[in-house]
Amino acid sequence: MLKFEFWSIFEAVANVLILFVLLRIFLFKPINKMKAERTQTIQDNLDSAEKAKAEAEELRQQYEDSISVAKEKANAIIMKAHEDAESERSAIIKKSQEEAEKIVSDADKTIENERKRVLRQAQSEIADLAIEAASRIVGENLDDEKNRRLVDQFLSDEEGKK
Repeated sequence: MLKFEFWSIFEAVANVLILFVLLRIFLFKPINKMKAERTQTIQDNLDSAEKAKAEAEELRQQYEDSISVAKEKANAIIMKAHEDAESERSAIIKKSQEEAEKIVSDADKTIENERKRVLRQAQSEIADLAIEAASRIVGENLDDEKNRRLVDQFLSDEEGKK
């Protein structure tokens, strides 16, 4: 059944070697080449994905920093607006108080001037009445100018005593 002949074994080994060499040249090399290319493509994709991830993380960090800076600026603007409003309010209150004090002061001066005017007018009328009363009592009309000076001096003396 089984016969071993040297030449047939040699042919079989030679055929296997030739088949192995041909398979290696025409099959294994292209397959290994495709395998290497596929590995390289996958590695390139992984590297590119890692790079994209790093870039995305950097952009996210920049975005968060920008938002943080914008929030800080917004808070600073709001605080400055509050401070400006407060200083403006204080200035308006101070100005209003000054104007109120000026109005009160002017009113006091006006009242004092009016009081002095009314007092002078009353003194003048009192002097006229006193001269007229003295004239009637004495029965004669004395010198009006001289009498007025006497009454004015009397009233001034009386005012100084008070």
